[in-house]
Amino acid sequence: WPGVISVQAIWENGTWHMCSGALIHPQWVLTVAHCFAHAGDISRWEVVIGATDLSQLGPEAQLRHIKTLLLHQYYKPRMARNNIALLELDQPVECSDYIQLGCVPDSSLPVSELKTCYIAGWRNTPDSGHVPLSPRLALCPQGLAMRTRPGTQLLEGSGWAGPAQPGTAHPDPSLLWQGDTGGPLVCKDNIGDYFWLVGLASWGKGCAGAKRPGVFTSTQHFHTWIQVQMGLLPPEA
Repeated sequence: WPGVISVQAIWENGTWHMCSGALIHPQWVLTVAHCFAHAGDISRWEVVIGATDLSQLGPEAQLRHIKTLLLHQYYKPRMARNNIALLELDQPVECSDYIQLGCVPDSSLPVSELKTCYIAGWRNTPDSGHVPLSPRLALCPQGLAMRTRPGTQLLEGSGWAGPAQPGTAHPDPSLLWQGDTGGPLVCKDNIGDYFWLVGLASWGKGCAGAKRPGVFTSTQHFHTWIQVQMGLLPPEA
């Protein structure tokens, strides 16, 4: 997926992938707040955009440093409420076949009616390190379940390895694998030939097993917050 990015920390023992995110503007990345719970000095962190293999970056990849980190002002780590963050990059990136922007829906889009969705992120494997993960995610027949909590809205999606047929499909255990948090959940528009960035991988018990769906922060719910932080709307009263 050309919009997925890798947030990395540079420490004395090497450079480490910390979480995923989505590019929504040439100079802005959307991700989850808990990625930075113990971040320390973010000037030593960097963002990799346009990569297809984190262990060997190709010429299509671009690296940027984080100029500004904006966590949601009401983020509650223990409850995973308002688990969203914006990263302002030190320089804009150039879009290409490998780098494209995600479209955040406003309140007019009926997200729960979208039928074909995918999650993208980075899986840590014993053999090849971090490799791109973008499996097809056929959601359960009910689609995306909307769950509202005080101060936030979450999307719950159960991923299936096969057709979304009750009693015949099996849960895909890779939805919230290590390294996937912050990864974009994108859904194809039911009419147009384009995708919406509807969620960010937030949390889950284990790896999205049976009756334990992966939970995603709803980007639609935070559409106004995103615009305010980026300076596209005046601050709310």
